[in-house]
Amino acid sequence: MRAIVQDRYGPPETLHLADVDVPVPAAGEVLVRVEAAALNAYDWHIVRGDPWMSRLAFGPAKPRARIRGRDFAGRVSAVGPDVHQVRPGDAVFGDLGDANGAFAEYVCVPETLVAPAPTNLTPQQAAALPLAGVTALMGLSDVGRVEPGQRVLVNGASGGVGTLAVQLAKALGATVTAVCSTRNVDLVRSLGADHVVDYTCDDFTRDDRRHDLVFDLVGNRSLAALRRAVTPTGTLVLSGGGVRRRGSLLGPVWLLARGRLLAPVVGQRIAILTATPSRAHLDTLRAYVEAGRLTPVIDRTYPLHEVPQAIGYLEGEHARAKVVITI
Repeated sequence: MRAIVQDRYGPPETLHLADVDVPVPAAGEVLVRVEAAALNAYDWHIVRGDPWMSRLAFGPAKPRARIRGRDFAGRVSAVGPDVHQVRPGDAVFGDLGDANGAFAEYVCVPETLVAPAPTNLTPQQAAALPLAGVTALMGLSDVGRVEPGQRVLVNGASGGVGTLAVQLAKALGATVTAVCSTRNVDLVRSLGADHVVDYTCDDFTRDDRRHDLVFDLVGNRSLAALRRAVTPTGTLVLSGGGVRRRGSLLGPVWLLARGRLLAPVVGQRIAILTATPSRAHLDTLRAYVEAGRLTPVIDRTYPLHEVPQAIGYLEGEHARAKVVITI
């Protein structure tokens, strides 16, 4: 089969298309014929090995997982022993987590990390959901504990997670303020945002509004500034950062570390979000989609052999919403 592989850290051009063996599903695994895969900021971070500290997790000299890509949608081709919830021919979607491998024609994945794909989405739309959708869902519901009538601000509202977070916050009954650049104001309004802050003109951390939940998806503000936008008893959810300046040692880790240290001694609740793939969250996302409350937004699609160009586009900070690979 064809797959996008990486043998060393470097620019997107480091990636190349290669022929590799089709994986064989072990016990509890399913083999999926991939129809579409989606890019995340995670992908360019692991391609670059940036920030440098991340190499402790990815692999010190080169990535441990050779084939890139986390999010996928496709059809089950075969199943291993002890698989009970899916069968060959089923349309599924999922997130491989740190195992990677979605930028390929076939992928093996544990049954617990796949779910039936939403019936009203194309494979490209379904592939855009897993990591970004679970991050948005966990940040707002599991960690943020959003309740109807609360005021929620999403910093980074036009990104892959942000476009889904705006919709999910509305579905949870919140009044939503979306922070984005000028060119994305109409996009986030179309997703249901009640208020839009154009960060090129206004600073949401210095106006008079205070929010019950601030969901930070960018990591471009200081902890003190973010806390100014939160009510005295509100919640600040930190979710690292998306595309950042390259060549950093710690990247968004310093902001997260400061948040963790400060959390026990302030009245506001500061929560650090680590999104983990699970079938339960995928099932919840599917329910929102099929109810018409959530729709992935796709910026561009690329064929498999153009993954390097797609990652270059993503890390250049031009992308909004999701970039998807068709296979």
